Amino acid sequence: QVQLLESGGGLVQAGGSLRLSCAASGSSFSINNMAWYRQAPGKQREFVAGIVGSDSTSYADSVKGRFAVSRDNAKNTLSLQMNSLKPEDTAVYLCNAETRPPTYPFGRRVYWGQGTQVTVSS
Repeated sequence: QVQLLESGGGLVQAGGSLRLSCAASGSSFSINNMAWYRQAPGKQREFVAGIVGSDSTSYADSVKGRFAVSRDNAKNTLSLQMNSLKPEDTAVYLCNAETRPPTYPFGRRVYWGQGTQVTVSS
């Protein structure tokens, strides 16, 4: 089992910055991939940024050039540096972790945190 706890959300003006963190505990040594998703009211959950393995990153087009995802394996944390924030970035941001055992795809598991609210005012 893996537990994920997000922090760092808050209220910021457009153009400002925030840094989100996700702390993994439990069987965190088994985590392969981690990612950030977000969900705005009335909208579907969407992918924001992720890391495959230890260093291969990917981003949604809407955040490229503004957000940067990083992972500290020693501290079992995933971070998201968000710059030049826009009102449309307002959402609950959720941390996601995937474990892949040697029997993958059998035994694959996906974990979610509770989320942290990010509100960007215009």
